[in-house]
Amino acid sequence: MSQPGMFQLTETDQKILLHIARNSVQAHLTGEALTFPEVFSGILNEFRGNFVSIHKRLELRGCIGNLYPTGPLYRSVSECSISAATRDPRFPSLAVEELPHVDFEISVLSSMQRVEDIAAIEIGKHGLLVSKRHCRGLLLPQVAAAFGWDQITFLQEACKKAGLKPDDWKEASIHCFSAVVFGEQQLHITAAS
Repeated sequence: MSQPGMFQLTETDQKILLHIARNSVQAHLTGEALTFPEVFSGILNEFRGNFVSIHKRLELRGCIGNLYPTGPLYRSVSECSISAATRDPRFPSLAVEELPHVDFEISVLSSMQRVEDIAAIEIGKHGLLVSKRHCRGLLLPQVAAAFGWDQITFLQEACKKAGLKPDDWKEASIHCFSAVVFGEQQLHITAAS
């Protein structure tokens, strides 16, 4: 398996995207008009898959992504941020009062690569997309590392997320990807920044 194509996001790019994520949710929750910083070129204008995770006291509070965006990265991050805050079916919609107490994390995805040999899956580096029939389960690279999973457990958990039996990965289509993952905590951005 060749390595999923990697790309670079500068710290400035990361800060712009995190600013867009927080401001998009703020505007949505308060009914304000959303404005974007000027983004004219570079990776922020590329069509890239991404996920936005919202954490409150290190616990997940919402996570929504888009594998196949129909617009540039900065607009897709805005849409995914609002969805993570208000449309993740696992959580109630974020209240505006919670906004100062949550942290945003963004995962910008590489292209997908078909997995021919599960031994090539690197925990902490690769995310997984498992598909069988109409069922699909995706787990980001940081998930397996955070839980200390091995490759088989990672595949089983991706199957469970898809609503499949844990061992359905043996007959499923498996793709991996890498991601550039960054968040407000690691960049020392506070809600007041």
